[in-house]
Amino acid sequence: MTGVLVATGRGSRAALAAIGAVTRFAALTLAAMLRPPFYAREFFQQLYAIGWLSLPVVGLTALFTGGALALQIYAGGARFNAEAVVPSIVAIGITRELGPVMAGLMVAARVASSIAAEIGTMKVTEQIDALVTLSTDPIRYLAVPRVLAATLALPLLVAVGDAIGIAGGWLVGISRLGFDATVYIQNTADFLERWDVLSGLVKGAAFGFLIALMGCYHGMTSGRGARGVGRATRAAVVSAAVLILAANYLLTELFFRA
Repeated sequence: MTGVLVATGRGSRAALAAIGAVTRFAALTLAAMLRPPFYAREFFQQLYAIGWLSLPVVGLTALFTGGALALQIYAGGARFNAEAVVPSIVAIGITRELGPVMAGLMVAARVASSIAAEIGTMKVTEQIDALVTLSTDPIRYLAVPRVLAATLALPLLVAVGDAIGIAGGWLVGISRLGFDATVYIQNTADFLERWDVLSGLVKGAAFGFLIALMGCYHGMTSGRGARGVGRATRAAVVSAAVLILAANYLLTELFFRA
């Protein structure tokens, strides 16, 4: 019994310490955003790498997700003679939930791992120590451009993913489910509200912040050697994915509370 209590206390203490360290890192990053200097070249490079280069995987994911969602809703709606709701439910499901979550998870797999590996390698090769020697704040130079770029890029990716996902549902609807193309688009426009789209964009910004924050944090706290960088990369992806799902629930509860 004593061993169980000791193990539980040790795990709880470690979890609280990790939460405190991440919170402190986030606070330092946000504070650094508000004070010069600002490294514009690094920011635009990260905006291109995170935003533009993530567009193909986000677009393909949204396309197939929208098509599969249309098939599933049609099959479920057919049990209640409610096949006509497919366009509206696909649009609402994509914009509110699946668009931002799928975009966030895809970008987390691609970007969080890349950031953690890059910064972790810089730490192993003592490049971060060199920045400190040159009186350059590593958080300001490495974390701020990446976090800011991801926070701005994710809503744009979500918006594009929403449009592609709805188009995927439309393609399946008119080619496989017998919907009229014009009627499908009209039903989508009639039932989709502005807040459905805006809530997904807000979620995208929050997810982008978490993705880059986890990549930078685990990269800067990486252990020495190739094994340490590998662990940091794995931890960045896992923690970013878990935080995305947790934040998605909290934001959904906040936005759509009855």
